[in-house]
Amino acid sequence: MSTDDQYGGGGAGHGEVGGTGQTRTRFPESSDPYGPPRRTPRASRGLITVVGVAVLLIAAIAFANQSHTPEPPPASDKPPATNPTAATGVPPVGSKSSGLPSGFPQDQQGAQSAASNYAVALGSDGMFNPARRHTIVDAVADDSTRTKLQSGFDADYSAGLLSQIGLTKDGLAPTGSTFVNRTVPAGAKVTNFSGGSASVDVWCIGMFGLTGEKSTRPVTSGWFTISLTLKWNGSDWKVVETAQKDGPTPVTGDNPVSTSDEIGRAVTEFGGFTYAR
Repeated sequence: MSTDDQYGGGGAGHGEVGGTGQTRTRFPESSDPYGPPRRTPRASRGLITVVGVAVLLIAAIAFANQSHTPEPPPASDKPPATNPTAATGVPPVGSKSSGLPSGFPQDQQGAQSAASNYAVALGSDGMFNPARRHTIVDAVADDSTRTKLQSGFDADYSAGLLSQIGLTKDGLAPTGSTFVNRTVPAGAKVTNFSGGSASVDVWCIGMFGLTGEKSTRPVTSGWFTISLTLKWNGSDWKVVETAQKDGPTPVTGDNPVSTSDEIGRAVTEFGGFTYAR
């Protein structure tokens, strides 16, 4: 190096261009002259740092949003709430008195079940037979009002009414005909309740009339509501008072009217139910 000038030549007096001294040239340290340098420029390292910080910030925001997202409520084993017209409550009672369901529980469901079954009994064809009527009223009436209810129903189902309908004095249909009087509850509601008394409305559809070609009173259907006042006698609900009003009545459908024989067979072949709220 001591014989090189600034440009790789020798000292003054040398005639060759470049001189006879040795020239040192610095090549890249990598074997590939076009390869990357050994050290990354500081500008690139700064860019990587900025990008890394941005990624961490985005991840933190996403985690925070996710942690504040409300979780869905846990699944419940309880069935969905039913509407008022659906069958609910405990199963029907297992005991009977004079052929009628008895032993209803002392709660609102028990009162509705009792009222529905009593409405069926008090709206049956058995009420047109004096002996059967007395049995039904004895089974459903409270001791305090049994005599009053018996007298009232006896007056309602008088011999004159039976004759007007076309029945015998025992409430029987003429030969070749079937007497139809059936009440079917569509729903019930409690209008007043305390531990020892309840008022229940039972919405019903009823069928009434005589089958047969010579019948002057064909079987028709109608909607009505029976209101029953019940009293707890210590072991069951019993009827204190009854009342009835028309409706609510839906629009009649487009079903074709069945023949008299079809109605007669249906009434005898299809049995009733024990109703529970």
